[in-house]
Amino acid sequence: MHRVDIDHERDAMEQPPSPAAEQTQLERRKGTLASKFMLVNISSNLLLAYQSLGVVYGDLSTSPLYVYRSIFVGKLQNYQTSEAIFGAFSLIFWTITLIPLLKYVFVVLSADDNGEGGTFALYSLLCRHAKFSLLPNQQAADEELSAYKYGSSGQSTSCLPLKRFLEKHKKSRTILLIVVLLGACMVIGDGVLTPAMSVISSMSGIQAATEHLSHGGVLILSCIILVGLFALQHSGTHRVGFLFAPIVTIWLISIFLSGLYNTIFWNPKIVSALSPYYIVKFFKETGKDGWVSLGGVLLSIAGSEAMFADLGHFTATSMRIAFPFFVYPCLVVQYMGQAAFLSKNIDSIPNSFYNSVPDSVYWPVFVIATLSAIVGSQAVITATFSIVKQCNALGCFPRVKIVHTSKHIKGQIYVPEINWILMILTLAVAVGFQDTTLIGNAYGLACMTVMFITTFLMALVIIFVWQKSVALAIPFLLLFGLIEGIYLSSAFIKIPQGGWVSLVLSFAFLTIMFVWHYGTRKKYNFDLHNKVPLKWLLGLGPSLGIVRVPGIGLIYSELATGIPSIFSHFVTNLPAFHTVMVFVCVKSVPVPFVPPEERFLIGRICPRPYRMYRCIVRYGYKDIQRDNGNFEDLLIQSIAEFIQMEAVEPQLSSSESPSFDGRMAVISTRSVQSGSTLLVSEEDFGISNSIQSSKSLTLQSLRSAGDDENPQMRRRRVRFRLPENPGMDPAVRDELSDLIDAKEAGVAYIMGHSYVKARRSASFMKKLVIDIGYSFLRKNCRGPAVALNIPHISLIEVGMIYYV
Repeated sequence: MHRVDIDHERDAMEQPPSPAAEQTQLERRKGTLASKFMLVNISSNLLLAYQSLGVVYGDLSTSPLYVYRSIFVGKLQNYQTSEAIFGAFSLIFWTITLIPLLKYVFVVLSADDNGEGGTFALYSLLCRHAKFSLLPNQQAADEELSAYKYGSSGQSTSCLPLKRFLEKHKKSRTILLIVVLLGACMVIGDGVLTPAMSVISSMSGIQAATEHLSHGGVLILSCIILVGLFALQHSGTHRVGFLFAPIVTIWLISIFLSGLYNTIFWNPKIVSALSPYYIVKFFKETGKDGWVSLGGVLLSIAGSEAMFADLGHFTATSMRIAFPFFVYPCLVVQYMGQAAFLSKNIDSIPNSFYNSVPDSVYWPVFVIATLSAIVGSQAVITATFSIVKQCNALGCFPRVKIVHTSKHIKGQIYVPEINWILMILTLAVAVGFQDTTLIGNAYGLACMTVMFITTFLMALVIIFVWQKSVALAIPFLLLFGLIEGIYLSSAFIKIPQGGWVSLVLSFAFLTIMFVWHYGTRKKYNFDLHNKVPLKWLLGLGPSLGIVRVPGIGLIYSELATGIPSIFSHFVTNLPAFHTVMVFVCVKSVPVPFVPPEERFLIGRICPRPYRMYRCIVRYGYKDIQRDNGNFEDLLIQSIAEFIQMEAVEPQLSSSESPSFDGRMAVISTRSVQSGSTLLVSEEDFGISNSIQSSKSLTLQSLRSAGDDENPQMRRRRVRFRLPENPGMDPAVRDELSDLIDAKEAGVAYIMGHSYVKARRSASFMKKLVIDIGYSFLRKNCRGPAVALNIPHISLIEVGMIYYV
């Protein structure tokens, strides 16, 4: 009996489960995986929300230090009553609710560009969905990038007339670019004004607690902190970044508790001021003077743009967790507490924040306030570096040195020239004004201008990118444009009282950007209209009428198609040329990042015996062009992969037009590294290929001495060889063999040393811009060879004058 039962149980265990049981088990597994994924996603967003406190909200969270003082100075000194304070708090509450919470958190954060934010992200989205870009170097292949097709791919018929109008009229596209650049310039202005405003405001607590310390002493201490802040920028924010979030978190909790205490202890009736009725009452009492005071109210939302500008470091979900559930309540309660305190202590308005802090926690709060001011300043300075990098990538800022300070965190960069310019300007503002009210007038004008521009661009994104009706974009533009326009008009009233600083700084940087962009565009158009005819090259034959010596010549040009006019100067002035020639174009595309597997576009120029190729290296506007030392090797492997691909896919080598140009193929660098057409071997070698192949012992000794001084710069030498493949096409094998031999002979980098001048018939203004402005910027910025990480010892330059 027992054996029979055991056999039955064994048979039951061996029987396969029924389909219903399998479906149930599968659903349970899916539910378990989904719950685990949801938990991981939630925990990840919570962690990012915590980290965003230190990076994004440092500036916004320190605004309680100076808002009430800025509101009640000037003409509102005659209205320092409890009713006016109730109205001021009501204005602050609804301003924070409508703009940072409603506009940014619920609307603007949805308009990201592959996770990136800021005015340039909006402009990039618009340029990809309509032909708004002024530089005509875009190609159809760029539209195949995985990051390019972002947002709705449909086309709304309601926006077609507006789209055609903007694309047809060049002036409208120029105005759009100027608006975007103005927003960028105002952000750079924030980088000057925020450190001075925040640090001086936080340091004023010493003067409030210590009577014998003069205002000059506070200014000296503030300048010392500012110099130290800018001097430490080269180390990168990642080294002290782990301190930022705890500091701002402690600061927000401190001001929340302080505000709650003041509300309960001094005047709980302040809660009633949450009603907009008190706003109406405030303006009835103050009239025009109340409208002028809005320039102080808008300081309560200064720094809100950081939520969108720094979106690339975090996620929209983490922002939507951090602000509504933590930052927003802390700020509202703090402003409420200050208002409750001031309603019973009118005389404390000039130093409202520190006077409202209980004496028992005064000095700890002062220390945290100072640290938070430094954190907020750090975030704005980093954002300024990022804006300059994006402007540079889009051809709107002179070439500057960009140092990537973190190997793990994207976007953390350091720009030495901009850093020291910001420091000098910040110290000049601090010493020149010595008053946070005057600095606040300039600061508020800059912040509100950026917000107004974001609203304008956002309305265009709703129409062209989201493909929504114009009837939906107009209410958004009217609502937030009207609110921000009122605040902006109030800020403009204070131009004589310090607001002019923002305009001067913005105009100076805008002039630099526009002059550089104008000169770059004119130079590009000259190359575009004076390309070397391919018939001329084909008529010269494969030798090009000159001696072809072993080696590879990398000819750098800004043209993505055709052969630049400077190549004819090379052929005319150089007695010999390399057997393999590669026209290299390094260009930026209107996406934040280009994946490495989509970076290289390889094509052929002229028939196969000419051994002439084209390589387009594409970067996004937030990509960092690092010198990893393997560009030559990746290029050779990519060309070899293209040659092999061309033999396998005949459509690459056949074309309806006999131009022998324009047929490009995307070569993935990852696939090249994993499975290359060529066999690769490496060996430690301090001398680069181009110098090792040289017969000059002097050049070898110079390079060897440089490697001895910089052992960390020693590179591994890569050798290529053909695999044993009997089935390989003989023509392909010969071409690959020529490529390897040329690589072993050495690589030379060839560039044009260009001089851009206005034509004699040009107008006076054009001569002023090109001959003086653009020429000055070109002479005082980094050279193109340095910006492209081209080794100076392997560089050949040929001069050419551009008459534009």
